[in-house]
Amino acid sequence: MPAHRPASAGGLPIALGAIGGAAIGFVVHQPTIWFFIGLSLGIAVALLIWWRGK
Repeated sequence: MPAHRPASAGGLPIALGAIGGAAIGFVVHQPTIWFFIGLSLGIAVALLIWWRGK
């Protein structure tokens, strides 16, 4: 039976990026733009985690 590697938690950077981006956006009065910036950075980090785990 092959060894099973545990899955990496790639959803955490996506959630933290979205929340962090929105928080920064509320401070600078641009929550939507910063939400999408944080979300895209979180997705990029999650993809890097996924890519390293392959």
